[in-house]
Amino acid sequence: PLHSLGKMEKMVIQIAGITGNPDMHINKRALVPMCADNGVVEEGVTQTGQEVTAIVAENFLSGDTSACVMCRQCGTKVIPVDIGMAVDTKVATDLKVACGTANMTKGPAMTREQAVKGLEAGIDMVRELNDKGYRILATGEMGIGNTTTSSAVASVLLKQPVEEMTGRGAGLTSEGLVRKINAIKKAIALNEPDPEDAIDVLAKVGGLDIAGMAGVFLGGAVYGIPVVMDGFISCVSALIAMRICPAARDYILASHVSNEPAAHLILENMGKEAIIHADMCLGEGTGAVALFPILDLAAAVYHSMSTFDDIHVEQYEELK
Repeated sequence: PLHSLGKMEKMVIQIAGITGNPDMHINKRALVPMCADNGVVEEGVTQTGQEVTAIVAENFLSGDTSACVMCRQCGTKVIPVDIGMAVDTKVATDLKVACGTANMTKGPAMTREQAVKGLEAGIDMVRELNDKGYRILATGEMGIGNTTTSSAVASVLLKQPVEEMTGRGAGLTSEGLVRKINAIKKAIALNEPDPEDAIDVLAKVGGLDIAGMAGVFLGGAVYGIPVVMDGFISCVSALIAMRICPAARDYILASHVSNEPAAHLILENMGKEAIIHADMCLGEGTGAVALFPILDLAAAVYHSMSTFDDIHVEQYEELK
């Protein structure tokens, strides 16, 4: 029956449109976690130390993260990228822009040139994976302090109060949340990012992990590959990509609604509807990967089911 699989149908149609091929296949897929450190952690805005970024990044390689467990379950390759960690690890550094960003409460997080290099790194990653035959990508991240930078970017781009765009991240206390809000307010007041210039906002109060993911979304539009948003941080990156190139919106799939307070507002601003409402807030790309089994079900119906003509049943018509 018409529209009976709802958003699942819409995503199949969208993927076919993105790839330009009605015989859509998404079997070869990857999660690309962008790993970077953020200087703003100096302000006590996180529950854990910066060293955790490098530890989790290497765990992507050994398969010991939550996202890796989920990826094994649904046949997804995990390809971490060191785009800006403070230290070098076993994760490839060929796309690395800098050893972390500066403390945005004391000046711009990075230069405009570094922000652009981060975007280009994400685009280049998509080019490489497209050449290797990957047909769909999920975005992920690892970067202690990146809910702080994401809240700052979202507050500026959506022109909303910092308090409404900022949550507890990975379990901050109420005191910690106040520090986080104050740090964001200080960074915005000091750096005066231009809400009409997404790259300026990214450079002044964003992060290299955000830049890399935004580049992946732009790369999806360039190379005709659907890219799945994860949660809050990934959605902020997609928002940047869409502000830079509005056409990128058509190449982006929404997976879930993060438990962060600004998640609904960002999705609404982008005109995107998520399928999964599970209050997830783990990051790493876990929400994006959770969409893959649902897409597999939709693709199985699309490829395998008989049509009404095949079984000699009168076709449903759109009733007005």
